[in-house]
Amino acid sequence: MASAVEIDAMRRALELARRGPRGLNPQVGAVILSPAGDILAEGYHRGAGTAHAEVVALSQLSPDAARGATAVVTLEPCNHTGRTGPCALALIEAGIARVVYALDDPTDTAAGGADRLRAAGVDVEQGPEADAAEELVQDWTALQRTGRPHVTVKWAQSLDGRAAADDGTSQWITGPSARRDVHARRAQTDAIVAGTGTVRSDDPALTARADDGSLLEGQPVPVIIGESETASDAAVRRHPRDPLFYSTHDLHAVLGDLAEQGVQRVFVEGGPTLASAFVREGLADELLVYIAPVLLGGSRLALGDVGVPSIDAAKRMSVASVTSLGDDLLIVARPAVPGPRSPETVSATAGENEGVA
Repeated sequence: MASAVEIDAMRRALELARRGPRGLNPQVGAVILSPAGDILAEGYHRGAGTAHAEVVALSQLSPDAARGATAVVTLEPCNHTGRTGPCALALIEAGIARVVYALDDPTDTAAGGADRLRAAGVDVEQGPEADAAEELVQDWTALQRTGRPHVTVKWAQSLDGRAAADDGTSQWITGPSARRDVHARRAQTDAIVAGTGTVRSDDPALTARADDGSLLEGQPVPVIIGESETASDAAVRRHPRDPLFYSTHDLHAVLGDLAEQGVQRVFVEGGPTLASAFVREGLADELLVYIAPVLLGGSRLALGDVGVPSIDAAKRMSVASVTSLGDDLLIVARPAVPGPRSPETVSATAGENEGVA
């Protein structure tokens, strides 16, 4: 069982890990403790191709200074040789006596470091601060498991489930607190996705903005899906990040390409048609549903066909949280059971919108 000193060191390792860049590699931090529990060295992974967190920490010590010490790491030390060598071997050669790590490595190529350490006589403990470590790398671990980015699908709706009034007007269903929350979430994602229908009808900027309209520091890459051309003077073409355009209807192919470009988290904000397509294909890892206390009636539903022919085929969701945002509610829900991964292509051009800007 991890000691109080080791748990404190793990929390410090998590702080260090957050300094590293997000991308195709996980954010990892490491702390080396002396046998007495004092911090000898620290390190974090600075990006693909650079030394891993454990090696960075060890490099700060003189030869034999780590002998008998404890390494506290947020992710299981790797057991493979890529652009860098296996961290498990580096720890063994440094004379580390004990390793405490938070999460198992989910990849087939790098996993097994804990077993290698144990085989070499190193005492290994797994588990402290696992939830915090999982939250830190959840996008990366999802990418390893599925081969695609983590997908959040967002929409705003009335109490009766409408995304717009019957005349098509939709700005704004929700109030300023909800819109502020949306922009904050945009700033934390890698890519924001909309359909060509939404771009054509609503001309959204797809930026992350403050209340005064100024741009937030984090800006997602705008991704436009659909066969229609995007006008040369469309607002999205003035986005601070170069937009990506996909004419294919195959959402799996789009997500695969985004993954290859280092995108870990996708925010889908393109209206009912696009939202329904992602849900129908089993590609929605998380739903953000903003509900305003208004009634609209009519035919402009917030969600369309999601591939549910009968109640027995309903896509069961687990509610993660319910939050009040001014007069509105935000429900965060995730699939209770992973949905099917259909290889069939789907139409992904959004024709309606619920306030994307």
